[in-house]
Amino acid sequence: MRHFRSRDFRAKQAWDAQDIAEMNGISVRMHWANEPYMWHVNDGEEVFAVLDGAVDMHVKQDGVVRIIPLLAGDVFHAQAGDEHVAHPLGEARILVIEKRGSV
Repeated sequence: MRHFRSRDFRAKQAWDAQDIAEMNGISVRMHWANEPYMWHVNDGEEVFAVLDGAVDMHVKQDGVVRIIPLLAGDVFHAQAGDEHVAHPLGEARILVIEKRGSV
């Protein structure tokens, strides 16, 4: 057993992560970020849970960008093929659950 306290986690650079678990090809990682990620499309589903801080999730559908504000406790689910990018508002800690090796 292991215990993680998200508010105490800080990485050396944005989007570095603490590996939490790997289960049947699915990775669970806690990320620390203070700057945007990059536009990307996952080849599988992704669950993105804000543990601490706030994140604006930018999503692109049919060429139109929409912004979804996420606060601590909010969860975002992306289907395979959904184009998106996370923009933390200051420091944020995020739990990401996705297929191992996904972008």
